[in-house]
Amino acid sequence: MNGDKWTLITPEIFFKALGETLQMLGVSLVFGSILGIIIGTVLAVTRAGGVLPNRPVNLILGTIVNVFRSLPFIILLVAILPFTRLVVGTSIGVWAAIVPLTVMIAPYIGRLVENSLLEVPSGVVEAARSMGATPLQIFWRFLLPEARSSLILAVTIATVGLIDATAMAGTVGAGGIGDLALSYGYQRYDGFAMVITVITLIVLVQGIQTIGNAVARRYRRR
Repeated sequence: MNGDKWTLITPEIFFKALGETLQMLGVSLVFGSILGIIIGTVLAVTRAGGVLPNRPVNLILGTIVNVFRSLPFIILLVAILPFTRLVVGTSIGVWAAIVPLTVMIAPYIGRLVENSLLEVPSGVVEAARSMGATPLQIFWRFLLPEARSSLILAVTIATVGLIDATAMAGTVGAGGIGDLALSYGYQRYDGFAMVITVITLIVLVQGIQTIGNAVARRYRRR
């Protein structure tokens, strides 16, 4: 390998790609978390034995979640291109990637949130009902505090998965670290670009996981 091919990537190119990745990650995580928490909460409270049992709502929403979760991200990205264009006016670039990233991560977070809420002992809900708490009070004052640590870990896991998806989005014109790896590391045989891409992704994942674990421990019920 020619030595000068290890110097194709510049700091400006790298930090631009990193900024695009962080933008995709941050925006899609915020919107995906909001939607995911709503989805997960509805799934948990409407299931049989839940705070507000409603089988039709639970079945329909659960089916929709399963459909979106069954699609690999690259297929989902292409399948919703018309929706992406409708929302952001384009099918390429960072903002075009944020739409499918949000659609991908929201159902995933929803299932994690549902599982976290279902881990709360049924005795907590029964005790809340015996005290005359309303469904909203049961969720806000009992379920949510009890599941807080698990919810933090759920969002942490989803964030790590989202990093993988942002890298994949970069291979289809969204920019970011994934595009850096493809355009320089693969197509131009820039070994340094590939090494720095791998190291950056590892640092991001390890950093997010470490922070998530620490925050979850901080709020774990004892």
